[in-house]
Amino acid sequence: MLDLIWLVPALPLTGFLLIVLFGRKLGEPYAGVLATLMTASSFVVVALTYFELLSLPTEKRHHVVTLFSWLPVGSLKIDMALLVDPLSITMALFITGIGSLIHLYAIGYMHGDPKFPKFFMYLNLFVFSMLMLVLGENLLVTFLGWEGVGACSYFLISFWHTRDSAATAGKKAFVTNRVGDWGMMVAMFMAFSAVGTLSYEGINHAAENGGLAAVTATGIALMLFVGACGKSAQLPLYLWLPDAMEGPTPVSALIHAATMVTSGVFLLTRMAPVLHASYPWAGDVIATVGALTALFAATIAVAQTDIKKVLAYSTVSQLGFMFLAIGSGAYVAAIFHMVTHAFFKALLFLGSGSVIHGMHHEQDMRRMGALRKVMPITGFTFIIGWLAIAGVPPFAGFWSKDEILLYAFANNRALYVIGVATALLTAYYMTRQVIMVFYGEARWHDHSEEHGAHGDHTPHESPWTMLTPLVVLAGLSVVGGVMQLPFSKETHWLEHWLEPVVHHAEADIYKSWAYQNKWLLLGVAVIIASAGIAASIAVYAKGKFKAIEPQILADAWRYDSAVTAVVGGPGYKAFDAVATFDATVVDGAVVGVGKEVRAASGLLSRVQSGFVRSYALIIGIGVVLMLSWFLVRGVL
Repeated sequence: MLDLIWLVPALPLTGFLLIVLFGRKLGEPYAGVLATLMTASSFVVVALTYFELLSLPTEKRHHVVTLFSWLPVGSLKIDMALLVDPLSITMALFITGIGSLIHLYAIGYMHGDPKFPKFFMYLNLFVFSMLMLVLGENLLVTFLGWEGVGACSYFLISFWHTRDSAATAGKKAFVTNRVGDWGMMVAMFMAFSAVGTLSYEGINHAAENGGLAAVTATGIALMLFVGACGKSAQLPLYLWLPDAMEGPTPVSALIHAATMVTSGVFLLTRMAPVLHASYPWAGDVIATVGALTALFAATIAVAQTDIKKVLAYSTVSQLGFMFLAIGSGAYVAAIFHMVTHAFFKALLFLGSGSVIHGMHHEQDMRRMGALRKVMPITGFTFIIGWLAIAGVPPFAGFWSKDEILLYAFANNRALYVIGVATALLTAYYMTRQVIMVFYGEARWHDHSEEHGAHGDHTPHESPWTMLTPLVVLAGLSVVGGVMQLPFSKETHWLEHWLEPVVHHAEADIYKSWAYQNKWLLLGVAVIIASAGIAASIAVYAKGKFKAIEPQILADAWRYDSAVTAVVGGPGYKAFDAVATFDATVVDGAVVGVGKEVRAASGLLSRVQSGFVRSYALIIGIGVVLMLSWFLVRGVL
């Protein structure tokens, strides 16, 4: 199976091509069924590859499949090659697995959409691009997938492009990601200049064996981090992700849970030896940005009223936790939280989509309430996702978040405090969402009466195609934590699995005070989660305290509007001035040179009269001039 790894990206690519050619004939639901089967088939191949890799000794869990020579240009020799190792297979497993569930869900969610086949065409292309990103053997193949998911995110976020907000959100995501892409490109240039290759094996080997100077490694690491900030929505480039909610809910789940936003975390983990070889302050920068992003987004989520906006800012916050782990040297914890987050955040997004579907496209939580009675399966599974993200044991999110906080405490106590504060806010705002949507009074009665003349708008449960993925993801959110339990070294299964990839860079905290007292810190995490839940219940369920939801938090600290004002004001004028300079000075110089050459050629063209006597005269004059030259030269 290792040599057949090319089938993993090839299957969704085939689905994309088939829908391009026959999508209109297939129509609904067969275009969706085809796309789902292709992604599910890819998952089967990845699963078989995983079991084969697991059967090999640890030191042999590294296999490269070269498809063809891509760029043999001088010393730059890049193959279209795929890398099979524990990290790439871990990523591919939840990309294809959760991706298949999201495809199945979308068949029900997109029912009746006139562009049904096109939607699944984009979904398959997105999955293909994401698989190329994580399976690439070198930075350039990864960059191919990196740009592919960026383009697909534009198509999917702005899928309902007739809405101005959706079209704007798609462009915003595309442009913001280009800023991050600049960082990744610079990192590639630096890596090739220093090592002479873009292969992960070559770059990481040089970093592990002293072949990469600390200053160069730091430069590469920070430029990769800039790229990661774009894709994984960290400060200051996070602002595209909340607006991405304008896309259909399956897109939100696919982008925000299992695929695109995790690519930055994956890339830094893949390049862990380079981060380890860089100056220590580089890791501090990454951890600090991650912690501040986590807290910043959590404060905003507290005051949001759109059911998907709460989850969007929650995603930004959880990604901040992952970068806190990366900067603290906890690469296994980062991947652990990435996987568990994929489970419960996909569940929450799909659950919110089920609510929106049942509420007839209503997204304002202030017009919901008591939905657990009319949508019992959606409510039950959403509550499981809430418990997982809030950090309640024994749900998956508790174990992964606790491990990140453990490493943060060992690395930087101040960042640990920020992480704990963020965990408290997470439990608070997620409990607020559950209460507003599924408990309390049924505020949707008024909404139903408003639209009574247009038919019954009473909320209803979703079809089985939407509920099945919710049930599966709920199960994974319950048991997902077993892959990395803190009880003993033997229960650190994920750590043993990823050891060949991160063993040189993973921080060693086993002799630290934090690890020796991990059960105390675990108890603190339980108390923090309980306090957040209790406070939210007291405010929103019991009404004992007034809700604190200042407008500045609802406006996301006005950061987005400030950026818009700068870009639309001085920024627009500056870009207009650059365009004017380019048109008048740069293009003017080029056009001016062209005009002078044309004028000179016009003068010379007069000599070419076409008369033999004129040419004879010119030859005669030339002979006389040459003889004169030789005579003068002889005399001198």
